[in-house]
Amino acid sequence: MTALLDSHLHTPLCGHATGTPREYAQAALDAGLAGLCFTDHMPMPEWYDAPWRMRRDQLARYVEEVRAVQQEFAGRLDVRLGLEADFHPGTERYVEEVLGEYPWDYVIGSVHYLGAWGFDNPEFVDEYEWRDLGQLYRHYAALVEGAARSGLFDAIGHLDLPKKFGHRAPDPSALRRVLDVVAGLGLALDFNTAGWRKPVAEAYPAPNLVRAAAERGIPFVLGSDAHAPGEVGYRFGDALGAIREAGGRVVTYRGRQPTP
Repeated sequence: MTALLDSHLHTPLCGHATGTPREYAQAALDAGLAGLCFTDHMPMPEWYDAPWRMRRDQLARYVEEVRAVQQEFAGRLDVRLGLEADFHPGTERYVEEVLGEYPWDYVIGSVHYLGAWGFDNPEFVDEYEWRDLGQLYRHYAALVEGAARSGLFDAIGHLDLPKKFGHRAPDPSALRRVLDVVAGLGLALDFNTAGWRKPVAEAYPAPNLVRAAAERGIPFVLGSDAHAPGEVGYRFGDALGAIREAGGRVVTYRGRQPTP
């Protein structure tokens, strides 16, 4: 664990996490990690997903809080500054503007919405009863491919997120095609251990997709998707074992560039 970073975690500024950035850093230190990269939910236009992310006027505060933690833990913990950004067609120019405001280390590109439906929100899980899963995953995969092709992001977040409540893809071919695009563009994948804490009880991506990604030479970035300090580094030993078994490799990002 001494060489590992947790590169997917949040702060209370997103509106649905607890604990201060300092507490996350201390949790990483206590877990024996080498560091962490904060990737809170970035600001988006006011009409989009407002209760679940920081506001634009909070962005400077987020950066200041992370930089304060960097200074406090200097020499003991490698603390990096990132964002989890959303891909939603039509918002690309807004996202690009926000990403240009500060020197980020790492930017995750995630899809959380199919149209107006926040498909990973437990408040709206009943919508799955009305959806054709094959069509759902094809729609989702097309959006993830759009995220990859946008050039805005370093890695794709939780590749098979629609399975969160147990609705697995009936056919993984659409997501496999996304992997071809990700590999061709030199992007990474978020190996997200939060799935082990969800009803599906499986990390993102699924084992078959981990193998497919490794076969294509796609690297993985470890992330707990922590929304509380106690989740930092969650099951990283299992994650590392799964990646190694598949023949994959782990990287981290600094200054938007991958490092071993």
